[in-house]
Amino acid sequence: MSVILDGSSLTIEKLKAIARDREKVEVPDAVWEKVKSCRKMLQKKIDGKEIMYGVNTGIGEFSEVVLSQEQVEQYQRFLVYSHAAGIGKPLPEEVSRGAIASRINVHCHGHSGQRPEVTKTFIEMLNRGVTPVMYDKGSVGACGDLSPMAQMALVLIGEGEAFYEGERLPGKVALQRAGIQPITFEARDGLAAINGSNVLTALAALVLYDAERWLKLSEVAAATTLECLKANMKPYDPRLHQERGFSGAIISANNILKLTRGSEILAQKGKKVQDAYSMRSTPQVTGAARDAVKYARSQVEIELNGVGDNPLFIWEDDTVLTGANFQGTPVSLPTEMVGTAISMISVLSERRLNRLLNPALSVGLPPFLTEGAGMHSGLMLSQYTSCMLCAESRILSHPAANQSIPAAADQEDFVSMGMNTSLKTRQIHENGLGVLAIELIAGAQALDLRAPHKPGNGVAAAHTVTRKHVEHLNDDRPLFDDHNKMVEALRSGEMLNAVEEAVGGLQA
Repeated sequence: MSVILDGSSLTIEKLKAIARDREKVEVPDAVWEKVKSCRKMLQKKIDGKEIMYGVNTGIGEFSEVVLSQEQVEQYQRFLVYSHAAGIGKPLPEEVSRGAIASRINVHCHGHSGQRPEVTKTFIEMLNRGVTPVMYDKGSVGACGDLSPMAQMALVLIGEGEAFYEGERLPGKVALQRAGIQPITFEARDGLAAINGSNVLTALAALVLYDAERWLKLSEVAAATTLECLKANMKPYDPRLHQERGFSGAIISANNILKLTRGSEILAQKGKKVQDAYSMRSTPQVTGAARDAVKYARSQVEIELNGVGDNPLFIWEDDTVLTGANFQGTPVSLPTEMVGTAISMISVLSERRLNRLLNPALSVGLPPFLTEGAGMHSGLMLSQYTSCMLCAESRILSHPAANQSIPAAADQEDFVSMGMNTSLKTRQIHENGLGVLAIELIAGAQALDLRAPHKPGNGVAAAHTVTRKHVEHLNDDRPLFDDHNKMVEALRSGEMLNAVEEAVGGLQA
């Protein structure tokens, strides 16, 4: 079923369906009426030689340069050419598709002034699988993601490059193979295609989709380790968290209790009065991350359904408004919180891993979870990998959102650097998958050593998935394959799906 883009109902889940699952899109008839009305107003002003930013003037420092009627249409093509100035490697196709969908949704408001042909060609590109090659470096996240968006706009006119059916092709060839006719830019069309923070927003939306699932996986990993270390579960009593009042902590504690329900291990006597912070403060820490991610979702979905463009053509009032609705800070600042949150919980995971491996802290488990200590090193080096990932994520958690560098002869003297934020948050999430994968591998090893006592139902389901991909470690073997297989089990959703099926779902 197609996803309807109407300017007001695009969620992160719908964006993911378009971007990652390659769902087709549709736009209601009422949208086209608004787009046509806006263009009619704009054309009237063009014919009347009214001066309008980015239509018959230059942009940035050149906004005071007025173009002749003969220059107006040609300027839109040169604008896109000059702004396609990125560097690096192509963004994943899902990010480019998400950016196109986000840009279509901006156009659906009918305040961007573009001709309908621009938006319709974007729709055809999505629905027929033509994905522009857009480099990952070059956007400063104000005046929009101009550099990658310009690469996207090049394909509209049969230039640039695009992926089509697994091949990287010249844009013109990709369009031809897909049966799409390139357009010729007219007044306003080029700027309307590129002047928004749609790439950093699409990337942030996809990271948020994954981060919400990662948080659940972090609770699966935590529950597994709590079982292995015979934790005192009083810190997970719902009343404790209800008294403080943070919704994220309440959800996290409830999820972990659900995962450990039915545990024979935790039913044993001889618990410590108080466990270490890494064991008993998981709800407070993970809960804070949940609350941060929830806020970030609200901001990203506002942006996905807002008019991130400049200028805006309010045809209902015959008004042209110039401003800074391309500014990426409303998305980049909350996305910084998400990266910091994932980094923080990754450190919490590594500290729990340390307690599993350290014989002074592991409540009777063998050193590094190997029964042949000395001859064998067990999972000693897995912790090294986890530490490296945590260290890199801490470095990446240094904020980009306050790293503005003035550009365009100081006309654009404050920028969001939001693309940097989205890119690094994506890498932090990738690192976080590795950290949780290693904790889960260690947890499975420790559960084997705790046999015949059985863990809770959710933890048992996680153990089953782990053992499907990673064998119990008897004699030492190279561990890189185990690590990467486990990461893929987390990334694909296999682990979370199995656990949620066993316990009846975890609260988001």
